[in-house]
Amino acid sequence: MAQIIGERAQAGDAIVDYDEKLFDDIQANPGEKAYVFMHTVPYEGSVGFVNMLTCTRINRKGFDTSLVLYGPGVLMGSATRGFPNVGDEAFPGHMNYNNQLQTFMKEGGKVLACRFAMAALYGMRESDLIEGIVPIHPLDVLDCTLTARREGALVMQTWTL
Repeated sequence: MAQIIGERAQAGDAIVDYDEKLFDDIQANPGEKAYVFMHTVPYEGSVGFVNMLTCTRINRKGFDTSLVLYGPGVLMGSATRGFPNVGDEAFPGHMNYNNQLQTFMKEGGKVLACRFAMAALYGMRESDLIEGIVPIHPLDVLDCTLTARREGALVMQTWTL
């Protein structure tokens, strides 16, 4: 049997150096924008939720931040999630997507959702979106990317299948 060397970590112990930071804490200059595009299946890993946390952090750094949900990413914006009833949390963390999107929007972030993905792929109606999410034409996904390019904005694009 392997022998444990050293003391076993206890709750509350730090096991790495959380204080050392190599890069400056960059804040947005006035008028700077950020666009995060997500083509991500909810609950198929942590990437969608991590991206939402990143959006919120970018927004808190002062960027005018837009989150663009397209493809399976539109499912993150579903207002009809819950079990056994809409809004009920079936297990701890079940409503993380809804809660984080609402936090992001409450703090000034904008969320856009592609109508093509909503209707053609998932049978979602605009009324099925979390309040505050703006449905957009499918051609707007590309035009939003081109707008970000012209504005010199920070752009993050993530894909999972």
